[in-house]
Amino acid sequence: MELIGVDIGGSHISAAKVTLRGRVASFNCFEEADVDTFGDQESIISAWAEVIRKAAGESVNYKVGIAMPGPYDYENGISLIKDQGKMASLYQLSVKDLLAESLGLPSSHLAFTNDAEAFLVGESYAGAGKEFQNSVGITLGTGLGSAIKVHEVVKDAKLWTAPFRDGIAEDYLGTVWFKKYALEQFGVEISGAKDLLSSDFDSEVAIKVFETFGRALGEFLFPYLIRLHSEGVVLGGKISLAGAHYLPTTRAYLETMGYPVPINISALGERAALIGACLPFVESDL
Repeated sequence: MELIGVDIGGSHISAAKVTLRGRVASFNCFEEADVDTFGDQESIISAWAEVIRKAAGESVNYKVGIAMPGPYDYENGISLIKDQGKMASLYQLSVKDLLAESLGLPSSHLAFTNDAEAFLVGESYAGAGKEFQNSVGITLGTGLGSAIKVHEVVKDAKLWTAPFRDGIAEDYLGTVWFKKYALEQFGVEISGAKDLLSSDFDSEVAIKVFETFGRALGEFLFPYLIRLHSEGVVLGGKISLAGAHYLPTTRAYLETMGYPVPINISALGERAALIGACLPFVESDL
């Protein structure tokens, strides 16, 4: 029985055949596409199904593990996403049944996992989190994703709404913060963290922005690391790719607070979630 790992976001889907052996993952037939999830249910489901079928290739008997952002009834594959515009037409529908029908598979051949959980599970199985029994997984991008691992149990931590400073965590740990801070403090407009890395950008300003971000990340992580007795952090998402510019500040803060732990950047990138999504079908310890 072949496994197809799928990672679905608000505007994108990626899928591949996933082979898992002895804590090593391999991928074949990687497919991806942009999907307009503001459309009707039929167009969304058919677009997702097309990418999954391409990844499956000539296989007809396969299982599909899907990493999906919340809120979701993951066990039953029912979307609870509303008021976000994206995927609104799927609200309270069984995406599991709709996709299974479109793919010609029994619904038991589809499993849904929270995307932040799938990321940390994948990295813990075959990537940057293999060394940790207890860890925190953070994805930094447009939004803030989070998951916690305590021995073999991984759960979505939902820390994006956690109170932090004079707002919530996501106010300070995502693309919106970079855009707002650069404009308010330095009068420059940027589209995100990647703009700070441009050779045309004022390097002194970039250093200050990244240091401020790194300090915020350390302040945010510290109480959770202490509370969960975490051995390390696994960092993913687009903003993690600039980690060399802000993680020294994060690590220095944690060291000052007396709780220095390794902060490992994702070894698998977007493919971590593909692994995590497939593991419900595999008898395996993390």
